[in-house]
Formats: sequence, structure tokens, C-alpha cells
Amino acid sequence: MPVYAVTYVYVTDPERLAEVRPEHREFLHDLHARRELRVSGPLPATPDGEPGGALLLVEADDATAALALLDADPMRREGLVAHRAAREFLPVIGGFAA
Repeated sequence: MPVYAVTYVYVTDPERLAEVRPEHREFLHDLHARRELRVSGPLPATPDGEPGGALLLVEADDATAALALLDADPMRREGLVAHRAAREFLPVIGGFAA
């Protein structure tokens, strides 16, 4: 099945992000247990002011399905994802290579 790189850009609200993070991670653990999520992790804010976010590699039929898989993410539900996008990822070297 194709793999999609989904990126999140979070709103700037560290307290609210920290509050929702445990439920967000539980949601992602469930996706991983179902083998729909391959890996995920934070993208820290940059020194030049680019906001923090996340990178998630998911298995889905297309970019629309990749985003739909994450629709129920508590971070999104609580309005903490300012922007998200999905692009097909074609690994050729490393652990995710076919």
C-alpha cells in the first residue's frame, strides 16, 4: 500500500498542545497497532519563528484517504492543527524502502 507523509503545523498554544498531547498520542498508538501509521514524531518550532508541527507516515490509498485517516486526531478535533498536508512518500533507502 502507498505511504503518505502527512505534515501538521500546530497553532501557537503550548499549554493547550500539552494538555491534548496524551490523547493525541493514544490515538496515534491505536493507528500504529492497526498498521495504518508507520511512524510519527514532532517537528519542533525553528529559531526563526516557524511554528512546531508533526510528521506522520501513514499507509493509505491516496492523499485524501491519508488525511481522512487522521480526521479524528484529538489535535485536529480541538482546533490545534493550523494546517495539514499529505504527499506520497517513495522511500528507496532504509527501513521503509520496498
